[in-house]
Amino acid sequence: MRDATVRLGYLAETVRLLYPGTGAPRAYTLLPHAALPRRLAPRRWWHPGAPVEVPVEGSIAAHLSEVFQRPVETVLHVRPARRANRKPVLEAHAGGRRLAYVKIGDTDRARALIGAEAAALRRLAGLPLRTVAAPAVLHHGEWRGLAVLALSPLPVPAPPRRRPVSGPLLVEAVKEIAATGGDRPAWHGDLAPWNLCRSRDGRLLVWDWERYEIGVPYGFDAVHHFFHRTLRRAAPPAAARACVTRAAKVLAPLGLPPATARRTALRYLAALAERHAADGHTPLGPPHTWLDPAVEHEELLR
Repeated sequence: MRDATVRLGYLAETVRLLYPGTGAPRAYTLLPHAALPRRLAPRRWWHPGAPVEVPVEGSIAAHLSEVFQRPVETVLHVRPARRANRKPVLEAHAGGRRLAYVKIGDTDRARALIGAEAAALRRLAGLPLRTVAAPAVLHHGEWRGLAVLALSPLPVPAPPRRRPVSGPLLVEAVKEIAATGGDRPAWHGDLAPWNLCRSRDGRLLVWDWERYEIGVPYGFDAVHHFFHRTLRRAAPPAAARACVTRAAKVLAPLGLPPATARRTALRYLAALAERHAADGHTPLGPPHTWLDPAVEHEELLR
């Protein structure tokens, strides 16, 4: 099925969920266009394509207006439907500026992830972070049986000014995140390239803290980042093997000896497989196709 068709189908479900009112509708637009749907935004006179009529009264937009005590417009992200942690995500705008990113927990799994992220960010808010910048929780509540989490936007530079994250900055971020667990290392849980960005002041902006966890092997975040970068150019079995064979180099900046680094990589891959199993989602394929070869390869090296 074409990506646009999948997105539009999930969009229709989401609109019915978040804009259930029967009052006078407002015109929205699919941007950049219906064949490549990425956002559903309030219609402006210059927008191309046909308008999409969406009720506003009794909608999530009306609820957020009450939360922020000002008129709020919403921009709904048109997301892929086939994701284990899928959930509606919106932007809340007022007075010409973005107030918040808003996540909606519409399933038990999504509600659990949202609750975990809210707890993680509140924990981080009380710590003196110097390298990592995380969103702040602006609101965490319920609406029509749905969990609602509003987070402050991070100051992400515009695309022409976005710079790649350097190795030293990533290492310092991994160390700082691990230190938030005190004597029990913590990890972000999804420190993939798409969840971070270097800020103008040199810090690392990091979002999507739903998988934050304390008490994991030191270095999980670094291996996770390496694995998902490798997946951009290699199949899952090759990426998993690379995690093990290059673990010593990846984790050396964290002070881990080679044998410990290899064990850490293997434990990370097993933890990732367990996560996918718990989510009922296999984006890398069945574990025997990508995890087992990495483990067997390690056994051959002993």
